Amino acid sequence: MSRVSLSRYLIEQTRSHNTPADLRFLIEVVARACKEISHAVSKGALGGVLGSMGTENVQGEVQKKLDVLSNEILLEANEWGGTLAGMASEEMDNAYQIPGQYPKGAYLLTFDPLDGSSNIDVNVSVGTIFSVLRCPGECFSQNEPLGEEAFLQPGTKQVAAGYAIYGPQTMLILTLGDGVKGFTLDREMGSWVLTHDDIRVPESTAEFAINMSNQRHWEAPVQRYVNELLEGKAGPLGKDYNMRWIASMVADVHRILTRGGLFMYPRDSRDPSKPGKLRLMYEANPMSMLIEQAGGASTDGHQRILDIQPTSLHQRVAVYLGSKEEVERVTGYHHQA
Repeated sequence: MSRVSLSRYLIEQTRSHNTPADLRFLIEVVARACKEISHAVSKGALGGVLGSMGTENVQGEVQKKLDVLSNEILLEANEWGGTLAGMASEEMDNAYQIPGQYPKGAYLLTFDPLDGSSNIDVNVSVGTIFSVLRCPGECFSQNEPLGEEAFLQPGTKQVAAGYAIYGPQTMLILTLGDGVKGFTLDREMGSWVLTHDDIRVPESTAEFAINMSNQRHWEAPVQRYVNELLEGKAGPLGKDYNMRWIASMVADVHRILTRGGLFMYPRDSRDPSKPGKLRLMYEANPMSMLIEQAGGASTDGHQRILDIQPTSLHQRVAVYLGSKEEVERVTGYHHQA
């Protein structure tokens, strides 16, 4: 059986699906950066990268050393290749400008450099999430600084999205808008190998993921839905459900892409000014594109996440994604409220 590498897959996409060569190059560069991050994560205490920096990011969250290192790896890998007009990261206040000595390109890259970083010190799977947009108009050819408005595009405008998960195996999950592929890192050869050719999310599931410690803060539709899940066969849904919660979105979504399920991070009453916890640009949009391309669904409880018009780089949203049947059920409960 021949082994299909990421590079070969992308070349075939260029030939058969007219994937632009510069997009192909961009994905390969991101994938190489993820290999470097994987190496840093795997060294752990041996590399002196565990623990916090003693600083906070724009969301007021304590930054881990690997958060900052992963962010720098992605910036340095992608700034010089001539494919990007700019970048935006969960770890930075503002859009990142491509240095003046480098050529600019037609795309924008957004990323969460190390999702689930609260799990780093306890050796639980973490990952990198990324999204690719086209730079609107002719902004990539201008010399003026790139403002955040260029990035404020709904998720339907994404041309590619994916994540790398750093676990027992390092995997890269990718969509170019034509299904979802999974590549496993062959550490001996140093290459990404296609191992999951057509990832699909089952429409039905008996598994859900949510942080139950926040239950007292949820809105009524979420309380109703989760109570019905917990009632099992004796309740209105007529079957028993298992709960899983890793506290790493990459790991929870990877499980759903592998065997189905429902991931929920609802808004709650602790801060009414925030419509949710997860970031639209860096987490919700790329994960929603992947889930939809795999046959699942994703909403904020009221509308399709990919249809949301962003208003700021660090906008937050509630997220319900995974197996279509359950996403539609919990979304319907919100509409009835």
